[in-house]
Amino acid sequence: MRYFYIDPPGGQKARVSLDGSQVRHIKNVLRLKSGDHIGLYDGTGFEYEAVIQSVSAQRVDVEILRRFKAPATSPVKIFVAQAFLKEKKMDELLRRLCELGIAGWVPFFSRRSIARPEKKRLAARCSRWQRIAIEALKQCRRNDLPQIAEPMGFDDVLEYARDCDLKIVFWEEAATTLDAQVSTEAPDPPEKLILMLGPEGGFSTTEIKQARDGGFTVASLGPRILRAETATIAACSLIQYLYGDMGKKILTKPRSWNNKRLF
Repeated sequence: MRYFYIDPPGGQKARVSLDGSQVRHIKNVLRLKSGDHIGLYDGTGFEYEAVIQSVSAQRVDVEILRRFKAPATSPVKIFVAQAFLKEKKMDELLRRLCELGIAGWVPFFSRRSIARPEKKRLAARCSRWQRIAIEALKQCRRNDLPQIAEPMGFDDVLEYARDCDLKIVFWEEAATTLDAQVSTEAPDPPEKLILMLGPEGGFSTTEIKQARDGGFTVASLGPRILRAETATIAACSLIQYLYGDMGKKILTKPRSWNNKRLF
């Protein structure tokens, strides 16, 4: 069954409309028609079974047959604070991180950030990131839309991270690797954590000191110098393995499915 994104329908609304690029995909690529069944997701953890009522050039009207709770997401909420990178690296990085299951994307400007878009261009990039997140959800069949934070400064990230159970900043000059800093046998695994990664030139020693003072653990990703975007993907993958749904822990926990009919 093909899946499409919708805004969360209010109340017991049983009819919704799809528009924009999803209409073109349904009509011209998939050639679906009235009576065909499709799946929907709303980015809040619910999925829907629906049937197409009508197809026009501007929209596709569908009737929702039932709503059900989607499979459980990763047991840990991972927020990635990424210093601005050059060109369109941020776009592709966000797409990959959505596939890896992050809960939030926190773009920020660090001391060595080269890319510093003007206000108008920055607003356009934020809108594009929202679209990228939605597209990534459809591609990898996630059911929860990551939070996209407004771009902020380094000090703001430290404040943003105050309520996280675990805070890690990755730095190529750190003396110890992640496994030496974080125990997988902790009696209380984190429910919410934040990973902070720098720009192409890395963090300054002053920033690392500020992060330490703010409660961040400083760790390296090993002996090799990684590209900034590679480091972020590697860090997120490691954390999902240690605490999330990419490692052994997920195999010991039954996944919860709830197909209770609501419509």
